[in-house]
Amino acid sequence: MRWDGFTAMERDVRALVGDPRWTTLPADVRAQVMAQRMLETPDGSRWLFGAHARWHRFGRADGRWHLSAPPAHPEVRSAARLLPPPPVIPPLPLPAGPDFVYDRGSTQAFVGPDVPNGITDGIRALLQAHRGLRRDDFPLPSGGLREMFARDVTSPVAAVWATVMWCAYAPAFDGNEVLLSMFGEFLARPLPGDDWVRWLPPTSLDALVSLYAERMGAGAGEAGLRLVRLMRDTAVVLRADTRFRPRAEALLAMAEPVLAQPWLDRHALAGGAVRQAWLSRCPPHLIGATLTEVSSGEHFRHSLYDLVEALAYTALRGVDPRAAAASLLAADLDGRFAGSPAAADAVNRLYAWMDEESRHWLYGALADPSHPLRGYWPVDDALPPALVPPDRRAAAALLGAAYATGLAWCGLTGTAPPASGFAASSAVVPFLIHQRDDPFPAAGPGDFSDLPPDHGRLRAWQ
Repeated sequence: MRWDGFTAMERDVRALVGDPRWTTLPADVRAQVMAQRMLETPDGSRWLFGAHARWHRFGRADGRWHLSAPPAHPEVRSAARLLPPPPVIPPLPLPAGPDFVYDRGSTQAFVGPDVPNGITDGIRALLQAHRGLRRDDFPLPSGGLREMFARDVTSPVAAVWATVMWCAYAPAFDGNEVLLSMFGEFLARPLPGDDWVRWLPPTSLDALVSLYAERMGAGAGEAGLRLVRLMRDTAVVLRADTRFRPRAEALLAMAEPVLAQPWLDRHALAGGAVRQAWLSRCPPHLIGATLTEVSSGEHFRHSLYDLVEALAYTALRGVDPRAAAASLLAADLDGRFAGSPAAADAVNRLYAWMDEESRHWLYGALADPSHPLRGYWPVDDALPPALVPPDRRAAAALLGAAYATGLAWCGLTGTAPPASGFAASSAVVPFLIHQRDDPFPAAGPGDFSDLPPDHGRLRAWQ
């Protein structure tokens, strides 16, 4: 069996950090220990498996460590060698300890693999049990959720929906997804997307907790606690699916203390800081699930890392997954801004959160129409052959990671996500159309049910 330096070092660091004594060591001692575990690849790149239980690459231009998915090609990984510790140890992305316990769940979207029946049945039961409550007792506060639902919809219905959306890693759902269709009668307008995929915008924690805060502020404490209990019960149901689990676990950790101590948010409610109070209760090993709330830049970096990992299968085809991810990011930016002056400002904001090589790739793909990386851009809403996923699992993971990355850079730059989806994630859809768990949508615009069964696969490979 071929030796894999990255796998070996990751195993070694995990064992090291998993030792209870790790967190008791002084920072300088931990830095010395980690400095002995740096790898170098044949191209001169230096790598360290550090904070967040993820790989970091040393930037020779700025002297900083950047979050960066490791090489995927077996030959590169087997050629990695240990570096001798440097005379002066630079600042390192040291593992904290709890960050190595974090379960990242799955990057798969909800297209192809449906939400399991047990979850949809559980959510439906919660919805049915709370749909008949009086609107006077559970009004829907003003804001995005109120605009989304019909005028007579109550806050418990919105609480279930917002919990589902907040917990979803990448809220791109099959157009026939039962989990969405059960909300159809409550919505004020059709969801964005089409019969094949519903490209849903992210839901903020602030939108979710505002439902509870409004009732508490109005002196309706029992109603407020009932909403928190409903959020908890919804999260309990959702965590059975790895695409919901990390954020569902984080939400449980933030919400359950309120049910045990109803007075816990008293000062936060008075000061309008309920969201901050909830985030402060998130334990260290679940902080990763709340990055979208606490740092849009860090959230973007980790989403881009996920996208590179989702493209790992391209390495054996002679493609650098990191370059492919930068190319797809460029395609999304180009599709969203289409030469608008706002593009430059958006790209500059992203640069600050990318390593030098990824910045170079992104700039080249955006600025030069003849750049080789443009060969990885979707054409006629389909991926080029080099990037087509090998199976349904990989396709769902790529779609989810690409959509999550799109939402992440939109959040970082203050850009509204496109209602029709991003170029990269939309280009994965043809591969999944005929590999879904459910039947086709009813005949209508965009319906392909009269085409041969392998149409989606052939289109993806063209």
